[in-house]
Amino acid sequence: MAEAHVPAFFRKLEKIKPLYDWTYKILMFICRILLIGDIVITVWSVAGRYIPFITDPHWSEEIVLTLMVYMTVLSASLAIRKAAHIRMTAFDRYLPSKVIKTLDLIADIAVLVLGVYLVIYGFAFCNSPLSLRGKYASLPGLSKFWQYLPVPVAGISMIIFELEQIFRHLEAFWLPDKKEEAK
Repeated sequence: MAEAHVPAFFRKLEKIKPLYDWTYKILMFICRILLIGDIVITVWSVAGRYIPFITDPHWSEEIVLTLMVYMTVLSASLAIRKAAHIRMTAFDRYLPSKVIKTLDLIADIAVLVLGVYLVIYGFAFCNSPLSLRGKYASLPGLSKFWQYLPVPVAGISMIIFELEQIFRHLEAFWLPDKKEEAK
């Protein structure tokens, strides 16, 4: 399709694609660091149980679980960007492509709403007395705030990548040559 026929809205939004790429790379890097941290702490803990001169850190289990939660919610938002999340495709071959695109758009809007919910109520819970006064059992100086923070972080990252997906679906409705890119 000729560039002149592309609505200005899509041309402007296409300019922020590098921001999404940059965000994806940053989150992927953070996930890798979290995975390395999980592995190092777990190896240290296991080695501390069986090798006499290595001490087993008493805080390892809670920290590994916290890092794992962060990694899980961030990698889930990365799956949204790559459209690698679980979806039902049993009826896709029987339905018209416009119906499938519409259903995909509705699903992405629903996930966007979930992301907003996670941000609002996640931050509310993180700032609740339960979270702020609660402490890790093995690290009494560390607030439970850090254990609950992945909820709003997940919401923020889901919103970021769902906005991109919604943009791709809308683009596929109006720009026929962009149909396959939305998938």
